[in-house]
Amino acid sequence: MNKYNKNWQYGHTLSLFKKNNPLYTNEIQHILQAVSTGTVDLETIAYEISNECTLSPIDVHAVLMALGTKIQMHLGDGKIVDLDHLGKYKIGSKCKSEPAANLLSEKSIEKFYLNFQPSIKIKHWLKKLEW
Repeated sequence: MNKYNKNWQYGHTLSLFKKNNPLYTNEIQHILQAVSTGTVDLETIAYEISNECTLSPIDVHAVLMALGTKIQMHLGDGKIVDLDHLGKYKIGSKCKSEPAANLLSEKSIEKFYLNFQPSIKIKHWLKKLEW
């Protein structure tokens, strides 16, 4: 892995990767992938938000923890959770297929996963990212 010498807007960096051609040829292809510059945790976000409002970091942290619990609860009830300017979360599943519908059962479900669809505001922001 080699670092590409350009920084992406907002502090991201790009790395150059070699990979095999997905068409199973011997040809090597090169791609650029965005690489994160680190992780930010809930405590940091709570502190940052508290500096922009009248709530203490502990109060903001408690609200964010409750938000996570409520998101999980509503997803468990089969609902799509729409967080306006952030995006939507919903549960998806991977299921094996069967030749006839009557052969399907709950055991056909291999796993559940979480889908995230960013809001239109975030999608527009992503389109505007520049070098």
